[in-house]
Amino acid sequence: MNRVGDPEAKTRRSRQAASVLLLLCVGAIGSETVRYSVPEEMESGSFVANVAKDVGLEPRSLSARRARLVSDAASRHFQLNGKTGDLLIKEKLDREELCGQTEPCLVRFELVLENPLQSYRAEVRVTDINDHFPFFSRAEFVFKMLETTPAGSRFPLESAQDLDVGNNSLQSYSLSSNGHFHVHMEEQSDGTRHAELVLDQALDREQQPELSLLLTALDGGSPPRSGTAQIRVIVLDANDNPPVFSRATYKAQVLENSLRNSLVVTVSATDLDEGSNGEISYSFSQKSIESSIAFRISAVSGDMRLLEELDFETRKTYELYIEAADGGGLSAHCKVLVEVVDVNDNAPEVTLTSLMSPIPEDAPPETVVALLSVRDRDSGDNGRAACSIEDALPFSLKATFRDSYALVTERALDRESVSEYNITIVARDQGAPSLSAEQRIRVRVSDINDNAPVFSQAAYTMHVRENTAPGTAIGTVRAADADAEHNARVTYSLVPAGAGAGALPVLAYVAVNSADGSVYALRSLDYEQTRQLEVGVRATDAGSPALSSEAVLRVVVLDENDNAPFVLHPLQNSTAAWSELVPRSAEPGYLVTKVVAVDADAGQNAWLSYQLLRATEPGLFAVALHSGEVRTSRPLTERDTVKHRLIVLVRDSGESPLSSSATLNILLVDGFSDAYLQSADAAAAAAAEGADTGALTMYLTVSLCLVSFLFLLSVVTFVLLKVCRRRGGGEQYTSAPGTLYGDGNLPRDWVDVSGTGTLSRSYRYEVCLSTGSGSSEFRFLRPLVPCPPQQGGCVVTGSGKERDLLTDSHAPTDLEGADQGNDHYLQRMLSEAGSEHEGRKN
Repeated sequence: MNRVGDPEAKTRRSRQAASVLLLLCVGAIGSETVRYSVPEEMESGSFVANVAKDVGLEPRSLSARRARLVSDAASRHFQLNGKTGDLLIKEKLDREELCGQTEPCLVRFELVLENPLQSYRAEVRVTDINDHFPFFSRAEFVFKMLETTPAGSRFPLESAQDLDVGNNSLQSYSLSSNGHFHVHMEEQSDGTRHAELVLDQALDREQQPELSLLLTALDGGSPPRSGTAQIRVIVLDANDNPPVFSRATYKAQVLENSLRNSLVVTVSATDLDEGSNGEISYSFSQKSIESSIAFRISAVSGDMRLLEELDFETRKTYELYIEAADGGGLSAHCKVLVEVVDVNDNAPEVTLTSLMSPIPEDAPPETVVALLSVRDRDSGDNGRAACSIEDALPFSLKATFRDSYALVTERALDRESVSEYNITIVARDQGAPSLSAEQRIRVRVSDINDNAPVFSQAAYTMHVRENTAPGTAIGTVRAADADAEHNARVTYSLVPAGAGAGALPVLAYVAVNSADGSVYALRSLDYEQTRQLEVGVRATDAGSPALSSEAVLRVVVLDENDNAPFVLHPLQNSTAAWSELVPRSAEPGYLVTKVVAVDADAGQNAWLSYQLLRATEPGLFAVALHSGEVRTSRPLTERDTVKHRLIVLVRDSGESPLSSSATLNILLVDGFSDAYLQSADAAAAAAAEGADTGALTMYLTVSLCLVSFLFLLSVVTFVLLKVCRRRGGGEQYTSAPGTLYGDGNLPRDWVDVSGTGTLSRSYRYEVCLSTGSGSSEFRFLRPLVPCPPQQGGCVVTGSGKERDLLTDSHAPTDLEGADQGNDHYLQRMLSEAGSEHEGRKN
């Protein structure tokens, strides 16, 4: 076989084709297909088109949106310049390798962009150039013909093959000049051209037993290419009857899934001759490469069978020529048309073009999640496929192009409910039986900060004992956030809710660990000052914007037994020698006095009990265990001593009990008429007894100086008031009324000797001077007992040497007991003051 062509002309045409865009057809963006056309054999890097411009995109946006070509064939043969949008040849194109004899030869791809997800469908048609020579399967063909063969007889020739298509494919045959034959070309139904050798003039074996001819096959390229084969005709002696086929054309249909060696058709021919001239053998007279691979024929029976399974998607029809030859060299020919019947043997193919995962949970409906395409190589209903997904998913499939779909969101997503979707896309054709294919994709839902932290409790109550060391953990608060990652990281802080104990804010006493919610005490708490702290605690996540929630934190302080009982009555710092007077006529059970004490603690720690620790005469007095009342235990006799000293122990009920003691001085008298005199005598005796000690002497000296100072101050005040009143219009002889000062209006220069408990009382002293005598005479000095406003008041009046105490009858009885003790002390002080005054007058 010889090939005719100009290599330089081929090179020149290739260079010209590389720089020329043959066809550009741009469809509507997003709905139609953009079409291009390029010739084959273009060099790598050759320019095809500017895709970005054709679809209406800015070239500079391609890189930012991660533009790419999606197709197996396109990614191998084409490349996209992300900066300019140019579509370039990546690898030299060979149309015959890509598509074979299929025309047109199309390479389809999709241009996919992200942010937002978008795709454009395009196709490139690869056009043929005349780069292949026609060729024959054999270099020589031998024909045996009887010399009696009539003129006009036709003998089929094996077709030449040309890998090019269209005008570049095989177009014509020519035969070398001779006087007996010419070539007749016939075009078949599938577009291929077959040649027949036609006898123009009868043969004469005696003149020329053998002829040699040159058959040339020409294509339609410019310039055309050709291939040649040698034809040798051997002239045989006469054989009267050639074989005759029962039909000139046989038709058969074969299912594409028919098994190997399946019978396709049986051809039959008869010959009237006898002997070897009547023996017929069958063979393919024109057999293409595809036919030789797919079929075989029995030379004896004429059965044509399959050598391998057929594929409707590859080739739909076959046209074969069968020759029946007898032993004498005569032959006949028939045509066999084989139609391949499609069966649903190809399941749909689902290709995922692009996937956006993860997708934010606040993505609006109709957001494109994935692009996919479906393909079924079958035809008709067998090749029509549709895609579907489960109904329960918040996604749906929408058709974008033919056989292309977009997976979009159908409703709002919630990552806290479902964080990931495994979506199965089912593609099913309409064949019988139907075939299907599945494509599983995994779509993750990314979190946004749409959930605030939630506390496990709306209010937390924690307990801490007083005097606990600073830094002690007292509890933990917990808040959970349904979001993920940094949106779920919770930090804790305290929100001020008011003042704490004293002037310090609440945040000075407690703190919270911002990471784990542990609550700590910053200071040692005192139950007696602060019973409970209340503060807000806030949990804030790390999202943007941050979300938060609040809960109430109550810290309850538990009491510890850290305060000893405090004795309110009798006053333990009183200077009176004897506090209580008891008549000798008192009966057993007579109430002498009541020891009053308080405990600043609470609960069991404040439950007090009283017991007589020591007495001058045991058995004479008894103390009630719970009330602290001191009563006589038996009748008094003349033999009982006049002076009695009792020590009463006051103890609380704490785990480690604390106690205090109170000392009572009791004086037995015959009656209350000489009570003041006896008190004065007793005080004088006590003073005489204490004169021997230096400490008592100093005490009396200091007391005398203080009393003298107060006396002189009173005299000066009295004189000034008298002068002022005379100037004002008359002298008044009524005594200045004593004034009762409450805790709020106590003058600053007066001394507060109040206790510190809840039942504490303040004693204040008032000096009364007479205004009616010429000599300012010191009248009396007594404590003022504060009376509650709701129970009345106390008014002290004086005229001459008389003194009246008007007290509301509703005043508490224990305060009356306190007044009795103070009266003894006042009588002693009055006696000493009177003696001093008389001495000064003398």
